[in-house]
Amino acid sequence: LSAEMIRDQALAVSGLLSDMVGGPSVRPYHPPGLYEQVVAGSSASTYVQGSGTDLYRRTLYTYWKRSVPNPAMLLFDMPFRETCVVRRARTTTPLQALNLLNDPTYVEASRFLARRMMREAAGSLESRIRLGFRIVLAREPRPAELDVLVAGWLRAKAGFRADRPGAESLLKVGESAVDPDLDVIQCAAYTTVASTLLNLDEAVDRKSTRLNSSHLG
Repeated sequence: LSAEMIRDQALAVSGLLSDMVGGPSVRPYHPPGLYEQVVAGSSASTYVQGSGTDLYRRTLYTYWKRSVPNPAMLLFDMPFRETCVVRRARTTTPLQALNLLNDPTYVEASRFLARRMMREAAGSLESRIRLGFRIVLAREPRPAELDVLVAGWLRAKAGFRADRPGAESLLKVGESAVDPDLDVIQCAAYTTVASTLLNLDEAVDRKSTRLNSSHLG
């Protein structure tokens, strides 16, 4: 998928995506300090992060400065816009995976996908993971895939139970409020599973049609 579609997909499956059409450019999450390294004077502070629905608008509306392009978009092969590009490159790099696992946009989207899994599915662990799997990949998980994801949830739950501050820190990523009705440890574990789903090759590569347990390891 293109850089814009990868971000929009994560926001859409999580329920965060704003469906507002038109309007001025918005400023979603952006690494601090980039403008100060490239530009000087009054223009050094031109990027002020938005708030509310501005953080969840379609990527089409993201503010773009040619001298300081959005680094998350460049990672996924968005052109610099300095020249006309007939066809974009398509790369697969470890840095892309690092971004999908740590960028506030995707961590927050994982948290909201986890909330959907906990609120919209029956109470069993398997049914909740099945729902998240269907939302992201539009198919049912195979038994081996479900087993790996269940094991991952149990491992994450045990880790967060031993490190509750870590779970609380994970759920605070992003500007949206934490759901007080959800168990912190379980929600953090489901967030980890949701992040795994959003990072699968099948979720970011439209050519992928099959998934085996090695992709989930």
